[in-house]
Amino acid sequence: MRSYKFRLYPSKIQERLFNYHIWLSKELWNELLEVNKKKYEEERRFFSKEEMQLMVKNTELYSQTAQVVSHRLYNAIWRTVKLRKQGTEYGFPRFKSFDRMKSLNYPQSGFILGEKLKVTPFGDISIKKHRKIKEIIKTLTLKREASGKWFAIFCVQEEKRPPKENKGEKVGIDLGLTNFAVLSNGKVIVNPRYFRKHEKHLASLQKRLSRCKKDSKNRKKAKLKVAVEHERISNCRSDFHHKLSHELVNSYSFIALEALKSKEMAEHNFGKSIHDAGWNMFANMFVYKAEGAGCEIVFVNPRNTSKECNCCGTVVAKTLSDRIHECPICGLRIDRDVNAARNILNRATAGTAGSNASGDETAVSSRKEEATDSSGGSSRNYFKSIF
Repeated sequence: MRSYKFRLYPSKIQERLFNYHIWLSKELWNELLEVNKKKYEEERRFFSKEEMQLMVKNTELYSQTAQVVSHRLYNAIWRTVKLRKQGTEYGFPRFKSFDRMKSLNYPQSGFILGEKLKVTPFGDISIKKHRKIKEIIKTLTLKREASGKWFAIFCVQEEKRPPKENKGEKVGIDLGLTNFAVLSNGKVIVNPRYFRKHEKHLASLQKRLSRCKKDSKNRKKAKLKVAVEHERISNCRSDFHHKLSHELVNSYSFIALEALKSKEMAEHNFGKSIHDAGWNMFANMFVYKAEGAGCEIVFVNPRNTSKECNCCGTVVAKTLSDRIHECPICGLRIDRDVNAARNILNRATAGTAGSNASGDETAVSSRKEEATDSSGGSSRNYFKSIF
């Protein structure tokens, strides 16, 4: 399955109708949540999926769109129940405001894609089709961004194609903040720091927003400007990730990366810089692009990759300010990040590539192989737990 995202250009009447249906979805969600809470207080149980489906009949929403709202709420409630039984702290579904409801879903029918996008009950909507969809379209989601722009997201079922032949070399990549990435062959990719570049302008826009009176027209205008600036930063970062990941998976046949827990790292130090780099987004792009490019992606345990000598294996203590690796045993003197990238590649290629060949190092292949990690579980499950 693959998704395609296209920009929509609805007329003013269509846009008002879009927003009205978003408002209806919000009201439906809140009503269903309210009756479920009352049901639990009275009978100590929630409504079943079938009961909730019956409740959403005869609404102004398209029938399948209304069903998706009920299914999402049902899944959210039971996900909370399941996680709380496991001892995990997890919040109960909340009542939504208009700004928190952002999409309309068409899981099976109600839309036709031609020169324009015909959607029930909005009619023909102008769409920018920047590429062709040759496969079978399964679902449609109409999404409203915070900037006020509308997009159509098609979920497409693609036929399995044999991977391309890739005769590139093997490489390890160390992701960082001083440089975005350093490759084991010595190539350095500079960190663009898009948020830092726009930080002052964004701060001034947010200052204007905070000074505006609540619920005023000026506040809505200021809020929109802040959203547009955030979208600009996000688009720059996404464009950088897409271009770089495309170049790398087509240049190399085997790429080794660290399985970084960036969310946990950001909670301790350098949170703003870590989120600005977007390591998880970059890793996810690698995974879905690699198979079609004939490239294999492996994730390894990041422990001591910067401290360990890639020649003799000696662990050399370092602080973050130490940018050069000097080994007292073998005398190797090399850039800290290049040393880390070579260690990552060594761990991924030790023994059989794609398996847990280095003891406690966990590796995950982008190909559909059921390798086993050191904890005895599936490597794919380990990857999902991280990203």
